[in-house]
Amino acid sequence: METKPSEISSSKMFGGYNRRYKHFSPTLGCSMNFHIYFPPSPPSPSPKFPVLYWLSGLTCTDENFIVKSGAQRAASKEGIALIAPDTSPRGLNVEGEADSWDFGVGAGFYLNATQEKWKNWRMYDYIVKELPNLLAENFPQLDTAKASIFGHSMGGHGALTIYLKNLDKYKSVSAFAPIGNPINCPWGQKAFTNYLGENKADWEEYDATCLVAKCHDVSATILIDQGEDDKFLHNQLLPDKFSEACKKHGVPVLVRLQPGYDHSFFFIATFIDDHILHHAQALNL
Repeated sequence: METKPSEISSSKMFGGYNRRYKHFSPTLGCSMNFHIYFPPSPPSPSPKFPVLYWLSGLTCTDENFIVKSGAQRAASKEGIALIAPDTSPRGLNVEGEADSWDFGVGAGFYLNATQEKWKNWRMYDYIVKELPNLLAENFPQLDTAKASIFGHSMGGHGALTIYLKNLDKYKSVSAFAPIGNPINCPWGQKAFTNYLGENKADWEEYDATCLVAKCHDVSATILIDQGEDDKFLHNQLLPDKFSEACKKHGVPVLVRLQPGYDHSFFFIATFIDDHILHHAQALNL
């Protein structure tokens, strides 16, 4: 089983390259794909590129963001490498893994499952530990010590929680329509019950609104864009809960409600440049 990544596709874009890789993940116990967008290399001696991790939402693979977001234009200009991993383990054939779109395959929720049946669902460790190490060992052109993170919906939840639990590892965070308080919404309750069990205290370790209370060192402003016509806004995403917690605990946050926009990649593509610039500033470019 090859843990070293092998390239499976490459496409030039805005002077750089979208490259897709496959590797065996010991953390997840299966083969995984991920994308890297490499910006154009400046003339030698070329500096290393800082990395910006994108975490996708429910049902997505590593491809959706790369194909639909248009993020490469700004990433090329700013000299930032984009890293787009998958959203769950695949091919393990666990009973029920593909029965619903909001749980199992394509719905890893960026946590480490503690329930035996879902023991391979360790996307938190994959994103925070395995993938950065893999990148550092195999791609010398990447400066993995200079990293930021962002995402959409379930991936926005992942980005916020991973950032808040690892302030030493990431320079900044942003999110599009994140699941901001999963312990209080149907998506989160379903996922957490099955992955983590019935103990609500365990759930709070993966809830951004709960984690904010424990964070006292957040200096970079958290940027969130939320479409006002998003059908999931009031029952699943709950950005008000997150922003209230940030205000209460002195965590800098900017939540921008965008009139007329929904939950789709049309919304993401509209505001993606702002997010790339937000991270470029934090990565000292």
